Amino acid sequence: MWGGRFAAGPSAIMREINASIGFDKRFWREDIQASLAHVTMLSAQEIITAGDAAAIREGLLRIAAEYEQDGVPEDLALEDIHMHVEHRLAELIGPVAGRLHTARSRNDQVATDFRLWVRNAIDEVDRALAGLQGALVDRADQHAADVMPGFTHLQIAQPVTLGHHLMAYHEMLRRDRSRFADARARLNESPLGSAALAGTGFPIDRDATAKVLGFDRPTANSLDAVSDRDFALDYLMAATQCALHLSRLAEEFIIWASQMFGFVELPDEYSTGSSIMPQKRNPDAAELVRGHAGRIVGATTALSVTMKGLPLAYSKDMQDDKPPVFEAHDLLGLSIAAMTGMVETSRFNVARMRAAAEAGHATATDFADWLVRVAGIPFREAHHITGQAVRLADKRNAALSELPLEALQAIDARIDARVLDVLSVDASVSARNSYGGTAPERVREQAAKAKAALQAEE
Repeated sequence: MWGGRFAAGPSAIMREINASIGFDKRFWREDIQASLAHVTMLSAQEIITAGDAAAIREGLLRIAAEYEQDGVPEDLALEDIHMHVEHRLAELIGPVAGRLHTARSRNDQVATDFRLWVRNAIDEVDRALAGLQGALVDRADQHAADVMPGFTHLQIAQPVTLGHHLMAYHEMLRRDRSRFADARARLNESPLGSAALAGTGFPIDRDATAKVLGFDRPTANSLDAVSDRDFALDYLMAATQCALHLSRLAEEFIIWASQMFGFVELPDEYSTGSSIMPQKRNPDAAELVRGHAGRIVGATTALSVTMKGLPLAYSKDMQDDKPPVFEAHDLLGLSIAAMTGMVETSRFNVARMRAAAEAGHATATDFADWLVRVAGIPFREAHHITGQAVRLADKRNAALSELPLEALQAIDARIDARVLDVLSVDASVSARNSYGGTAPERVREQAAKAKAALQAEE
């Protein structure tokens, strides 16, 4: 396709290192979509004849049907998906196929195809995340009043509800979706017509091709348009943050599924056994989600380093921009699907969660707050008094709520019977009814709001 300048063909090594068809064949739909838009514009601008345009369109649609049915063939001599399509088009309609490449370069062609692919990928991820959000909200509503220990430093801190805990991940995913939406808005400019780097002398209509392809506008600078991969990095950075959130949720399921916690039983569909230990029930799906996060972080790092220091405009290094994005997208899709399945089908042991909350002195802060609010004791002194009560409860191997009033009054005479009303885990969660708090009424309120927002998107 470019041999006129060269007396000899590439070596076998050059042919192999130069080819990208092994991975960029995933672009075939986007390449044909952009080519159809381009040829329609060329005809409308009378740069090529209507007859040639019709032949090219017919050929492109036939290639699309072939690829849909049989997949994309791989010929290293044709380098990439763009040349594969053009070569097959020439086989089908003859020399007129060469007119398709008028007023464009592979540089703006690949930049356009890649943007179209990433835009579709964002839409796909957004739908999947909405599904996971829906699963979290449904389970949160179901468990809005089921008490569990809340942790800091993985030490029991204060009672919360399982619904409140699950809604925290809904909020993380809401931010993830907003990051993907921001990335989509920024990428939605069309590079098509920028040609190699300087634009073209043909009287093209870039607004027309941008509109047909669903872009908001054409890019404003041809140098930037063909060399920009910010949109791919935006996607990867949003994917990285999302993968970190999924990894945190996966880690919680892993911990909760351990015998020491026993908070959740993962379904058979998302667990595996051991080849030697018959009793084992391993949370492999969750562990792989946790592991995939590392690979997605690696993909972001790989493209960041590839783009660092590249001069304008296009450099062949940028051929390596696609594999990290493809890998991250595939891993992220699997991770979202796995976590959605686990959230939907896992069985939570709410009795075990409640017992853990009750055994961990999780209402100590409520005790200290009562001393401040009712007995008028400064918080630092109240903190000290509460610590003495916790030490006594540990000594007696009892919960705070199980200490008799006389024992508490022996620590400080200002304590009266009213304190007993705040020491249960149910009283604790019910009292925390500030906006965004763990009180069951607040959890149901947030779940209803989230459900309404998700339904409005449908």
